[in-house]
Amino acid sequence: MNVVLSTLNAKYIHTNLAIRYLKAFIQPEYEVELAEYTIKDPAMNIVTNLYKKQPNVLGFSCYIWNIEETVTVVKMIKKILPETVIVLGGPEVSYDVPYWLERIPEADFIVIGEGEETFKQLLHEINSENDWSKVSGIGYLEDGKPKINPQRNKLDLRELPSPFRFEEDKSQLSKRVTYIETSRGCPFRCQFCLSSIEVGVRYFNRETIKEDIRYLMANGAKTIKFVDRTFNISRSYAMEMFQFLIDEHVPGTVFQFEITADIMRPEVIDFLNKNAPKGLFRFEIGVQSTNEATNALVMRKQNWSKLVRTVTMVKEGEKIDQHLDLIAGLPEEDYDSFRKTFNDVFALRPEELQLGFLKMLRGTGLRLRADEHDYVYMDKSPYEILSNNVLSFADMVKIKQVEDVLEKYWNDHRTNETIEWLVTHSFETPFDFFQSFGAYWEEQGWGRIGHQLEDLFKRLQQFLRAVRPDQYPQVESIMKYDYLMNQRYKPRKPWWEPVLDKQDRSVLYQKVLQNPLLLGSEFAKLGLSEKEMYKHMMIEPLTMSFVNGKWVQQDIYLFIYFEPSTGLPAAFFLKNEAATSAS
Repeated sequence: MNVVLSTLNAKYIHTNLAIRYLKAFIQPEYEVELAEYTIKDPAMNIVTNLYKKQPNVLGFSCYIWNIEETVTVVKMIKKILPETVIVLGGPEVSYDVPYWLERIPEADFIVIGEGEETFKQLLHEINSENDWSKVSGIGYLEDGKPKINPQRNKLDLRELPSPFRFEEDKSQLSKRVTYIETSRGCPFRCQFCLSSIEVGVRYFNRETIKEDIRYLMANGAKTIKFVDRTFNISRSYAMEMFQFLIDEHVPGTVFQFEITADIMRPEVIDFLNKNAPKGLFRFEIGVQSTNEATNALVMRKQNWSKLVRTVTMVKEGEKIDQHLDLIAGLPEEDYDSFRKTFNDVFALRPEELQLGFLKMLRGTGLRLRADEHDYVYMDKSPYEILSNNVLSFADMVKIKQVEDVLEKYWNDHRTNETIEWLVTHSFETPFDFFQSFGAYWEEQGWGRIGHQLEDLFKRLQQFLRAVRPDQYPQVESIMKYDYLMNQRYKPRKPWWEPVLDKQDRSVLYQKVLQNPLLLGSEFAKLGLSEKEMYKHMMIEPLTMSFVNGKWVQQDIYLFIYFEPSTGLPAAFFLKNEAATSAS
């Protein structure tokens, strides 16, 4: 029996863990081939490739981000391979099973929930008696009506085989994100999340997980993302794994975790700050809302002060990048409340702030009680909300305007100093800056075109000249600093018109050559020759200077030296009066 397991990933760099667990569990009884595509691949290309494999059984792993594209592929496949048994599984089709059976009659079976044992049993029946009543945890049409068999007991995860030992995956490990799970389930009951449906947390065998990680690192895996819903729910387990990863990591590998920040003890953070190499770990923290009434309505327990303590301690340790998530559209969180949530979280200055919008996922308590808050949402995946009783569609549009500029101007860290100055000096709150800029961005139609680094500065320049013309001269100096400090090697033509001519620059270079200490001892240590300075340095007059960690109004010259072998920039400041007195 030729079995093919497939999925459409969101991006090429992603890998699907579910179909690998199925393959590992089913082999060697059945030979299984994996076939991964992306949601951007043309359906005809996917169908053509699958057709060439001539599968007897074809399984698809389904999620909110790929279900519509998967439906298209399934319907096409059934037309050209009518005898192929098509099986769907995954979180998107495990709920509202009758709906999916009626919408996609081309799918012969739906595997509900945990699929390893169920899919294996289904293959036995396909290969023998075809008595579907013997297979627990599947849905199918019988005499044109949905038939759903009760689910089986949960698996003992300690007995599952490794999903990582396939020869064909080895060559891809360095090029893609590798997902790994050390537990299933979640102890919390957040009503917008599918993980809340499974009560309790089950763990895989710790030593097996460690062996898998050793194997992945030995074969070139660079980014390993733990998909556990709350990695640190057990402090002893988290500490054991942190210690293992610190002791045995391969340089260049990054491990990412979803953690619950308000339950992380200070001694754990102290341990990480002292022992973890910089950049080894990355934390993803779901804040979602700082509105206590909203959190109570979705049964989300969160101690804000302890969360702030954790995020602050981690940030001060300068070892671990943090990605904080927000959800707009939760119950009774109106525009002003969400504005406060955003500002509360931005005040922590996370390395990344992800702005998401509530998805009314099938099976969640919030979707089942949607009428209580007058939710209006998309009929098809991803079921994103359009409005509710306190948040109009117009409000949603305004919040959405924040998303694009937040990603480009904060999360990408190419304008850090500029944004920091703007949100503390030029706009009432950080949210007001991003929303105002986002609205202007949309009015200009910039969301429909690509942007190089220079373009981002030109867009910001145009916006600030329109809304803060009196402050722009100050901000421009900081923008120039940000631009130059984000270059690799000396740029040929910056986005502004140079103020200094060749003669002006030559005079300044000569003064610094005569007295390198004008730019400080660190510059003097470089011992640069005249040729090196002319070739690898830039000079720009600014009206703002960086003093004791703050930007202050002061006429200075900014010298940027681009180290030839790495291209990395180093900044040095020279006061105007120092340049004048040196003559």
